[in-house]
Amino acid sequence: MTEVRPAARSDVGAISTLLARAFFDDPVAAYLFPEPSWRAAVLPRFFRLQLRHNYLPRGQVLTTTARSGAALVMPPFPREPRIVDRLAHIGFLPLMGRRVAATHLLTEALEARRPTDPHYYLGTIGTDPAHQRQGVGSALVGSLTARCDEDGLPIYLECSRSETIAFYARFGFEVRDVVEAPTTGILGPRLYLMWRVPKASLNRPPEAGGPTGRPR
Repeated sequence: MTEVRPAARSDVGAISTLLARAFFDDPVAAYLFPEPSWRAAVLPRFFRLQLRHNYLPRGQVLTTTARSGAALVMPPFPREPRIVDRLAHIGFLPLMGRRVAATHLLTEALEARRPTDPHYYLGTIGTDPAHQRQGVGSALVGSLTARCDEDGLPIYLECSRSETIAFYARFGFEVRDVVEAPTTGILGPRLYLMWRVPKASLNRPPEAGGPTGRPR
């Protein structure tokens, strides 16, 4: 059985490496870093940045005892980034090269559709390729959904692969919207915006102004 635990700063190196391997062939990663050698060099640094200056200080990071997978989660009301966090993100921009504009346009498109109701945001989840099909992803998602059911809060994510929709559907996620990444010299991927209502509130009537599938 895969045991899920909170990650610590000592896990950053292992988690950033496993996520870089897990996302090497991801449509969004290939869109933002089209050359494979560039992608292989930048992805570990990108995930270290996200762990150290976004999700560990402001959100929640789940991993396993074997550090075979990880989920990066932002709670409904995260605190504002520190100055050091903002500077770290600015310092990463030169590594984006000519894809800075594409990144900005995609981020804007997703932000415009992010749900306005309080929710947990599952920003990233990945399993090391050597441990895939061993229940790691299911354990991570199951741990998160159990917590959100206890809190009575929904979960939102952006899925970049149509074949993964069925996996999330098993946990109660539904596609609420679709975003086409802008074509900026490279054909952009399609992202499926998924929303999960907590089980405790499945029978409650929807609130006015509720989720419309608008992403981060």
